[in-house]
Amino acid sequence: MDPLETGNRRDFLKLGALAGLGFGLGAIPSAEAKPDPAQVMRRAAADIGATRPRPAGSKPVWDLTTKAMEKIRVGIIGLNRGRAHVASCVATPFVEVVAVCDILDERAKAQAEVVRKKTGQMPAIYSGDENAWEKMVARDDIDVVYVATPWEWHKPMAIRAMELGKHAFLEVNCGLTVDECWDIVDASEKYQRHCPILENCCYGEEELFVLNLQRQGFFGDLKHGECAYIHDQRGKPGASFLDAGRDWRRRYSTLLQGNLYPTHGLGTISQYMGVGRGDAFKYAVSVSSPEFGLSQLRERLKPDRDRSKDEKFVNGDMSTTIVKTELGRTIVVQHDNTSPRPYTRGNLLSGSLATFAGYPNRLAIDVDNPSSLLDPKEKRNSHSWTYEGEKLKKFMTANMHPLLKKLMVDAKKVGGHGGMDHVMNYRFLDCIRQGITPDMTVYDAASWSALLDLSDRSVRDGSIPVTYPDFTRGGWKTLKPLPIIPNPPFPSLSYFPTANR
Repeated sequence: MDPLETGNRRDFLKLGALAGLGFGLGAIPSAEAKPDPAQVMRRAAADIGATRPRPAGSKPVWDLTTKAMEKIRVGIIGLNRGRAHVASCVATPFVEVVAVCDILDERAKAQAEVVRKKTGQMPAIYSGDENAWEKMVARDDIDVVYVATPWEWHKPMAIRAMELGKHAFLEVNCGLTVDECWDIVDASEKYQRHCPILENCCYGEEELFVLNLQRQGFFGDLKHGECAYIHDQRGKPGASFLDAGRDWRRRYSTLLQGNLYPTHGLGTISQYMGVGRGDAFKYAVSVSSPEFGLSQLRERLKPDRDRSKDEKFVNGDMSTTIVKTELGRTIVVQHDNTSPRPYTRGNLLSGSLATFAGYPNRLAIDVDNPSSLLDPKEKRNSHSWTYEGEKLKKFMTANMHPLLKKLMVDAKKVGGHGGMDHVMNYRFLDCIRQGITPDMTVYDAASWSALLDLSDRSVRDGSIPVTYPDFTRGGWKTLKPLPIIPNPPFPSLSYFPTANR
């Protein structure tokens, strides 16, 4: 057996103290919530894709409706990444930030002060203790709990929040293992609370543009997608993978041999293809390149006093996964944090009538595409893109998703990854306000996050196909895609000074 299976792998969920340096919270919260180390041991690849039976008394949440509310009361745990959610919430008129939580007192106080300055109301502060979050989620005046903490905390925090009647908004990844993903799905169905993944990239300008065209049939019959998280994060001393503040990310490279951060790319392609609503992932095959990046970085920087000096990096620099869907479509998913390459999420969608490719954005349109928006003289040949550069920008503006038409001006002011953080948060919170299902459900959270575990299993077993679990338990066969449009059209936008000009 691989020594990692009996050594480091068993410590997989014990990394909270290290991970907390990156996100603002530390160790596993309590003995009750701490997963049994056996839960992270390998299971047979043939078993990992098995569908769990739905527990008695539970029911699906893919079309869950809840009581509409005028005001959404929010608590936010983890105030490093959570700062973006604070900024978005205080800019949303129907949201009240009731409480903030972080293990670091100064960080919690700083974000509470942000809320006070923006809204005139001081939220309750929970900090200084690794279990402080439990007191916060026990409050009876919170409707939504944001979980923006290290990955090891996501499952216990989300499940406890839902058990106490709150909706849980989970940062990526929602779970570390397939089993954890199942536990989160089961909890959402048991307590009838929403648990969407905070996958902001689904709300980027390019991604919503592609989704808007796809929903109108512009791409024809979909057949292939490509996506990635390729982001050179080696940095330099003071901002390097080898610094203590980056331990949470680097340490996973000593434990896993797959895609460590799959959801940014996979989420957008999944939405284009209606995965979970009309299609489903069938199996995944993963391969990894050799590892050079972190070892060579350490040799160059020679961090004698850094804890990384004795670590063995096992994850290949480039992880490549091919996912096959039930409808026969294919998806390539890649991850690389240590190569000298420009940032890209890939974002390629190919159909029978058109292909879009991102970074840089390009669009090829088939001569048989019936779109009335095209000038016949502009239709492509086999050696060129129909639209790119300024020409494509004009086409994208003319076909902007209706969500962005209402929100983008204000979202850019609020900030957060070019505004997409705010678009995502506003949309999710507005769905809760209306009592309707958010655009991304717990089933999406589970299926996108599960690739972290599945890709590792495939690589360790010689890159064999690994069956993908069906978290909808067959629901995908009859479910229709959610609209992902304002419905009704933003009655609260009048609060924004730039709205409806």
